[in-house]
Amino acid sequence: MNGKTARSKKIGVVLFQLGGPDSTKAVEPFLYNLFLDEDIIDFPGAFLARRFLARKIASRRSVPIGKHYEAIGGKSPINELTERQRSALEKVLRSRNLDAVVVTAMRYWHPLTGEAIGELERHQVDEVLLLPLYPQFSRATTYSSMNEWKRQVRQHNFSPPSRLICCYPNHQKYIAALVDAIERTLGTFGPIEPADIDLVFSAHGVPLDFIRRGDPYKLQIEETVRCVLLTGGWSCPHTICYQSKVGPARWLEPSLTGTIRTLASAGRKNLLVVPIAFVTEHIETLHEINIEAREEALHLGVNRFEMMPALNDHRLYIECLADLVEEALRQPGTPNATCRMLHASHPGEPEPILCPWSSSASSA
Repeated sequence: MNGKTARSKKIGVVLFQLGGPDSTKAVEPFLYNLFLDEDIIDFPGAFLARRFLARKIASRRSVPIGKHYEAIGGKSPINELTERQRSALEKVLRSRNLDAVVVTAMRYWHPLTGEAIGELERHQVDEVLLLPLYPQFSRATTYSSMNEWKRQVRQHNFSPPSRLICCYPNHQKYIAALVDAIERTLGTFGPIEPADIDLVFSAHGVPLDFIRRGDPYKLQIEETVRCVLLTGGWSCPHTICYQSKVGPARWLEPSLTGTIRTLASAGRKNLLVVPIAFVTEHIETLHEINIEAREEALHLGVNRFEMMPALNDHRLYIECLADLVEEALRQPGTPNATCRMLHASHPGEPEPILCPWSSSASSA
């Protein structure tokens, strides 16, 4: 492109994130956008039928979910926290002599993907790197955000080339940030022996059908946990579970609630829940874990229940994101091989969904 080097180009970095309602009034339209997403919810029928069902479900669920948001301050904190991540990443990239502008593209609430593209157009960027705030790739997150990016690129006739950084479940600095956060939370248990503290790694669940069709999410969650445990070297017992199930379909198991019941029935008294796939606080951490799961655990006889805070703008996590950007600029056109490598080490798994947009996202 016009002879510019990676260092002389104006680089746009787009942070993909799900987003969240910024008021209780925004809960229903946020849910409507979520249930309208055909990449994660397979409603039968044509688009009009999908819109009708999405609106009906969003209306019904907005009342109980709105109460959950009221319990954590009346809105999702994900917007402010993602803005802190965006600002911190932009500052680090510029300190590394990159002419970079970082914008946020939320999937289901503002700032939406079209708004992010408008911001990039105003800055007249030469190239775009798409960087998910989902370390583990899934159809429900990165895949969906990428499809929305392609739709909005066509609608806006956005011409700069864009490439996707698809996943980073075992990036050294991401792992180091998690280990540091776990260490800090373990320190709050005082004199309790590590062997008496259970590390409960809780990830957002996905339908089991996704995994059968090649979604690498489960393997990548397990890879993250493996690296964290190897680096941390704790003598704590651990388990992996999944939360946030919606609908009647089978989802990844065991569930967070079921895991807590199993541990409590075995006489385990001290739980540290690690929200392993959440890089910012959201309703899933602040309400589902820190209120609902906590109440369940204490009711079942657990003495001590702690939740590791999400990474948010942890210095090492921001450095991880900056390293990913620099690596992508050094190696243009090189797809991220993590998905395939992990599947290669697990024979019998379905062929993984890989990111076909890694080298030319805008034209895919």
